[in-house]
Amino acid sequence: MKIVVLDGHAENPGDLSWQGLEALGDVTVYDRTDVHDEALIRARIGDAEAVYTNKTPLTGATIAAAPNLQFIGVLATGYNVVDLEAARQRGIPVCNVPAYGTQEVAQYAMALLLEICGSVGLHDRLVHEGKWAACPDFCFWETPILGLAGKTMGIIGFGRIGRALGRMAAAMGMKVLASGSRPCPEGEAIADYVPLEELLAKADVISLNCPLTPQTEGLINRQSIERMKRGVILINNGRGPLVMEQDLADALNRGRVYAAGLDVVSVEPIRPDNPLLTAKNCIITPHISWAARESRQRLMDIAVENLRAFLAGRPVNVVNGAV
Repeated sequence: MKIVVLDGHAENPGDLSWQGLEALGDVTVYDRTDVHDEALIRARIGDAEAVYTNKTPLTGATIAAAPNLQFIGVLATGYNVVDLEAARQRGIPVCNVPAYGTQEVAQYAMALLLEICGSVGLHDRLVHEGKWAACPDFCFWETPILGLAGKTMGIIGFGRIGRALGRMAAAMGMKVLASGSRPCPEGEAIADYVPLEELLAKADVISLNCPLTPQTEGLINRQSIERMKRGVILINNGRGPLVMEQDLADALNRGRVYAAGLDVVSVEPIRPDNPLLTAKNCIITPHISWAARESRQRLMDIAVENLRAFLAGRPVNVVNGAV
C-alpha cells in the first residue's frame, strides 16, 4: 500500500517514529504542504491509496482527482479539513483520532488559568532582571495574585476534556458549573449542569471546551460577554472561532473581561493584525495544548491502528459513515 502523510511535522518533528505506519506500506512523509496550493496537494497524493492529513485540506475536487484513494486518516480529532461527503460518495472512510490528549489538554487549560492568576512568567523575568535584588522589601508583585478556591469555574462543553478540567478545578476548591453537553453520571459527580445563561452569569472563570459547530461559532461575542460577571476570566484552548476576537479584545481593553488565556485563534498561524495581540491581559500561545510528547505518541498509535483496522476490514473511528 502506498501511504502519503501531507503534513507530518507538527505530529512528529523528529522525536517520534513513523515505524508503525511504515510496517503497513510504502510511506512518504512531507513535513508541510502548502494549504493554498491544491495542485501541489493533488500531486503529492498522486496514486496513493492512503492519505493522512492534519491541517492540509482535502476538498471534493482533490478527492476526485485521487484515483486510487481508499482511506483518509486525520492526524487530529477535528476533521473539518476533509470534504466528508465527497469521501463518503467514493466509499472512502475518513478516520480521526479521538481522545488522545484528554488529560494534557485539560492540564494546559489549567496552566493558562494559573499563569493569569499568578503571573509566574512575569515575576520570574523581573527577578532575573534584578528587580527583586533591588527591592527594599522581602517580596513584591507587579500584578494582582488571584486565588481560585471558592470561585466558580464554568465549563462550556463537558465532554472528556471538560470533565478532566472540572476534576482539576474541583480539586483546587472551585465550584464547577457545566453547560453544553448532556448530563451523565460521571459529569454530575463533578459539576452542576446549568443552562448556558446561568453559567455565563455565575462563573468567575469560563473555559471553552465545546466542539466548533454552526451553533457554537462566535459563542463568545459582545452580547454573551455582557451577560458575564464583570472581571471574568476566559480560557479557550478548544477552537479559535468560538470567540469573536474583536469583541473579546474590546472587553479586555475596557476591563469587562479581566483576562483571557488562549491557545487557539480564528486563523492560524495568527495574523499580525489580530486584535487580541494588542489587547490587555491576554495570554496567547501557539496551539500547543495537544503537543505533549505523550499525547502525540498516543495520536500516532491510534492513527496507525486506524489504518490497520481498515486493512483488516473493520474500520474504526470513521466520521463520515463510509464503512
